Amino acid sequence: MPEVNGPVRAADLVARRLYEAGCRYAFGMPGGEVLTIVDALEQAGIRFVLCKHENNAGFIAEGVHHRDGAPAILVATVGPGVVNGVNVVANAMQDRVPMIVLSGCVDADEAQTYTHQVFDHQQVFRSITKETFRLSADSADIIADKAVSIAREGRAGPVHIDVPISVADERVSPAILRRRPAAVRAVPAEGSDLDQARRWLAAAKRPVMIAGLDAVAEGAGAGIRAFCEAFGVPLITSYKAKGIVPETHELCLGGAGLSPKADKHLLPFIREADLIICAGYDPIEMRSGWREVWDPASVNVIDIAAVPNTHYMHQASLNFVAATGETLMLLGQGVTPQATWAEGQLTAVRSALAGAFPTDAEWGPAAIIDECRKALPDTALATADSGAHRILLSQMWDCHEPRGLIQSSALCTMGCAVPMAIGEKLASPDRPVISFSGDAGMLMVAGELSTAAELGSSPVFVVFVDACLSLIELKQRQRQMAGNGVGFGKHDFAALGRAFGGEGHTVTTRQELRTALEAAQSSDAFTVIAAVIKPRAYDGLI
Repeated sequence: MPEVNGPVRAADLVARRLYEAGCRYAFGMPGGEVLTIVDALEQAGIRFVLCKHENNAGFIAEGVHHRDGAPAILVATVGPGVVNGVNVVANAMQDRVPMIVLSGCVDADEAQTYTHQVFDHQQVFRSITKETFRLSADSADIIADKAVSIAREGRAGPVHIDVPISVADERVSPAILRRRPAAVRAVPAEGSDLDQARRWLAAAKRPVMIAGLDAVAEGAGAGIRAFCEAFGVPLITSYKAKGIVPETHELCLGGAGLSPKADKHLLPFIREADLIICAGYDPIEMRSGWREVWDPASVNVIDIAAVPNTHYMHQASLNFVAATGETLMLLGQGVTPQATWAEGQLTAVRSALAGAFPTDAEWGPAAIIDECRKALPDTALATADSGAHRILLSQMWDCHEPRGLIQSSALCTMGCAVPMAIGEKLASPDRPVISFSGDAGMLMVAGELSTAAELGSSPVFVVFVDACLSLIELKQRQRQMAGNGVGFGKHDFAALGRAFGGEGHTVTTRQELRTALEAAQSSDAFTVIAAVIKPRAYDGLI
């Protein structure tokens, strides 16, 4: 980032603060109202990447965030650019993604008589962001610092800054930098609550832990693993927390919260527990079947979370608003471990889960996922779109690190997998990256294949092709309804990949898929693999 000498534009102060926060990329589609913002980002050392739709731009930005840890940056111009980004901003709010949304707007005086494309951007974003600001020149540096801090603190989320055209260009003298120190999350104080929690841990013969987004955001994986190993505590995670402890570990029971087949085994196991530890567990990912799974009046429940419980999805006997890893370390101090789950329940449920999602199918969604997992190294990064395939993938795809599989778990929005994979590959070019989409999800975002080509990027995009919204069609049949509004044309996605400058393969067998994956891993271009499956191929699988 160049040195600042003399007056600079207000937009430059915002860009400088974002660079200091670690941001190196911004994504969006420019209009006349954001030209100064884009220029300021580039001058600060933040590369602006042109995308084909603001919603996709936000997901590419999220993919980068999951690799470099810096806030995602979405740039949207006045009017349609802003509203195009509403979905991905709402997703960032629910999926706890720190995102800075920079929008251009006309000046306040101009808006009194000029109405073309003009509406209240802040009002649009107010309910789906942690905060929204209107930039002023003299406070530009302070507003930028507030935005970064608010986006990151507590449960992360998006912050919006509306930037009037003249304010972006206004020259200001850089003030003495005022940076709010990062908040330090407290740990429980020694006292009666911590003593009680230790007594419960010491007495527990059937403990279980549920970990979620808070723990991932805190980087609490090492602390969780050490605690679970020391005290023999089986670990269940939300989908977004998959891999916080390698899922091949003997204490891991994988992700939960969406698959009825998995819940059939996990929920009874939880109900057998005599101690439940919620370790950074944010239940926003979970479905209604996980509401009030336990009764804290009859089982000891310790809830360690980033914020107080206002969701009421579950309640606890003890609530600690505290850092997950450090609290677990304190909880274990002075407690003597004992044998747990002595009747073999852990082994039984692990075996039952493995049997519920077999890997020996000749062809179909499960075979496709199994073949991809076998073909790619443990270091591969995966993204999943919403749909039936996501449920199956989230159970079958073993993760060996946090964020080894990313998806839209709270908002569950379609069209996220392809752009997130582009972002991950951009930020981690040496890692294999693969996305999994239904054909409807790919149709939503196919234009971003051109972005992948323009970036010289080489992720693998797997598309499950059945010309149907399979999860919705399945729900219709479960309710004895006709399949209305779920079928569409079958398209040549391999040809689409080639048309945008990548490789394309259509596969109908394991061998064809294996050959396509081998070719993809040695290609310098992106690859679309269209995996054709039969109608109703997910029946009995999820």
